[in-house]
Amino acid sequence: MTTQRTALVIGSGFAGLSAASFLAKAGWKVTVLEKNDGPGGRARQLKADGFVFDMGPSFYWMPDVFERYFAQFGKKVSDYYTLDRLDPSYRVYWEEGHTDMAADFETLKKTFEQIEPGSGAQLEKYLQEALVKYKVGMGRFVHKPGLSLTEFMNWETISGALKLQLLTSISKHVAKHFKHPRLRQLMEFPVLFLGALPQDTPALYSLMNYADIKEGTWFPRGGMYAVVEAMYKLALELGVEFKFNESVRAFEVGDNAGGTQQGLAPREGANDLDSASAARKVAGAKASITAVVSSSGTYRADAIISGADYHFTEQQLLPAAYRVYNESYWQKRVMAPSCLMYYVGLNKKLKDPVHHSLFFDVSFAKHGQEIYKDPQWPTEPQFYVSVSSATDPSVAPPGCENIVFLIPVASGLTGDDESLRERYFNKIVTRLEKHLGESIKDSIVYKKMYSVADFKDDYNSFKGNAYGLANTLMQTAVFRPACQSKKVRNLFYTGQLTVPGPGVPPSLISGEVVASVCDRAFK
Repeated sequence: MTTQRTALVIGSGFAGLSAASFLAKAGWKVTVLEKNDGPGGRARQLKADGFVFDMGPSFYWMPDVFERYFAQFGKKVSDYYTLDRLDPSYRVYWEEGHTDMAADFETLKKTFEQIEPGSGAQLEKYLQEALVKYKVGMGRFVHKPGLSLTEFMNWETISGALKLQLLTSISKHVAKHFKHPRLRQLMEFPVLFLGALPQDTPALYSLMNYADIKEGTWFPRGGMYAVVEAMYKLALELGVEFKFNESVRAFEVGDNAGGTQQGLAPREGANDLDSASAARKVAGAKASITAVVSSSGTYRADAIISGADYHFTEQQLLPAAYRVYNESYWQKRVMAPSCLMYYVGLNKKLKDPVHHSLFFDVSFAKHGQEIYKDPQWPTEPQFYVSVSSATDPSVAPPGCENIVFLIPVASGLTGDDESLRERYFNKIVTRLEKHLGESIKDSIVYKKMYSVADFKDDYNSFKGNAYGLANTLMQTAVFRPACQSKKVRNLFYTGQLTVPGPGVPPSLISGEVVASVCDRAFK
């Protein structure tokens, strides 16, 4: 009789939930360890004074990815939650006036035409090219584990790569189709949270424009946390066991010689560099994690999948000799932004609320520079506002409004204190009030602030990042930290710092990919 394989998954974010479910489907006995008090990771839910907030992701894009996910378990999205398509998808505020991104494509083309004659036809052409990238990118590339270049060495993949424009920036690609600066900003917006300026992001990511405009922006009733609850419920149905309020402290690692080393985490002053002799020893020994030490006990499993922060897992949980990437490597990575966020409850309804709004009423050039090139707290930030109660009244008390504000900021910033947070809050609320033509400050009955320090404390996030590694060309596929350790045979990684990249749909795919790699490694 074959003994059932066992796996420990660290973290219950989207990627961890996905990995746990796919392994359970493959016949593994799976336990998930989560340091917080419930599932979701960065997509946790905040409930306070009758208000319900999504603490993390708020855009539901690429509905086909979610449908595909549940379909692999014989389920449908509608088995778990109800989706509503938003119209407009979102509103963009300029210094003067605003633009609504209509859900109806013909209406949107007319909007573009009003801004720049001829741009409606250009939008059609642009999205036809983006569809090709979407099919090739989402159909072939994102499902590869990125462990070797040989994965890409077949004609179908190579011919597909030629269509992806990996060597052209999306900034240049957009500029070939649109001249008006507002249209350029509208088309470049979806890549900003991928972690690099448009001029440093491959044109491949125009596939995001296809996802935005053609597939649409949706909202799961109850909030994005409804997706977490669905994935959690599915995992339970598959037999996955969850242990909450249990943080992982260390890995015990043994090699073929019988020796065992233990990582001590968290700790200060750890030796971050692998010695050459240790690396050679480990490569020959094919070490394994023999035990996982948590805040509540010690666990043993055949495989360990870390959905926790990759840097934290390597630099704090693993003994130095078994790390693949040293601290110097991590410090050279290009990080996606962090966030300065505010969860706000009003005791009144807004006059004309839109679910998603972007405030491009100041220059992005300076703000972008302060995020990506010269990291510092922004001088005059662009920002995003979500009013989910405009779509779903159940997330706020009767007659009240639920608002989330988000300012993208550079990862790794210091000085994140209450006075700084208050200063930025007053700055953006003043601008919001100007555009809405109504006051909100005197109607605030609940407010919680969240930023870089909180991402570090709650998620052990490297440099307090919110979105993982930037999707630059040299941090794509095989150039990202690997989803399987080269030194520890039973250690695997999933989430935003490994393949395929940041975002909710890629996280679902990341869990699927690593579960497949893990399962094959034990056959």
